[in-house]
Amino acid sequence: MSDANEPIRIQKYIADAGVCSRRAAETLIREGEVWVNGTCAAIGQRVTPGVDKVTVSGKPVRAAAPQRITLAVHKPRGLICSNYDPHDADTIFTVLPREFAKHRFFCAGRLDKDSEGLVILTTDGDLAHRLMHPSNIVVKRYLVSLKQPFPAAKKPLLIKGIVYEGERLKVERARFLAPNAAGDSAQLDVQMHHGKKREIRLLFTTLGYDVKRLKRYQIGAFTLKGIPMRAVKPLTPREIAMLFKVPRLPGEKNAANQISSS
Repeated sequence: MSDANEPIRIQKYIADAGVCSRRAAETLIREGEVWVNGTCAAIGQRVTPGVDKVTVSGKPVRAAAPQRITLAVHKPRGLICSNYDPHDADTIFTVLPREFAKHRFFCAGRLDKDSEGLVILTTDGDLAHRLMHPSNIVVKRYLVSLKQPFPAAKKPLLIKGIVYEGERLKVERARFLAPNAAGDSAQLDVQMHHGKKREIRLLFTTLGYDVKRLKRYQIGAFTLKGIPMRAVKPLTPREIAMLFKVPRLPGEKNAANQISSS
């Protein structure tokens, strides 16, 4: 949810370090037992782990090293990829099992509220940075369902891209699924390794084709296969490494079946 060096409330810092509960920490603060950088602390005061010096009853308190956890989440439509939004109470974090509630996760690559599919949550800030930084080629694949068939003749436009509000919108690859006799199709398998906010939706909408359903089913060589809707899967180091692998192209004929049934 936030960087390990992001300021947090002093009572949470003390609780996370295992000294006592937040409520007990508040009592200690009121009693003048908690100091930050040589100054008596106040309830609600924020401290930066690894920077500020905190003592309780004269003893230094060190922030606990965050446990590295990476999760693959099958996000349903209707949830936002945010820690908190005053207009949307339901976020992707509401599907996490209680055992993960105490951890602070980064959302390493978001999906908009109307989209579904694979989202990676991690407590590892370095991993999140690697997944999201544009200098790293992290391939993402999506199933796009349109309200009307997309013409085969316009397929090159998806690859070449279009300019929208000064930015080029494009995908790296596009494959038509179940095309009709003319070669047109309302279902496409698209691949990209950049990804601006709502880029795929904007690309098709600007070309005049409304998106009915958008589902991300693969990141790198890791797929949603076997992860039901709203389910959470902790990833092993091997599975994390798969996120950075370029997927093989042969044998793609089962892609539509895999993502539509998952």
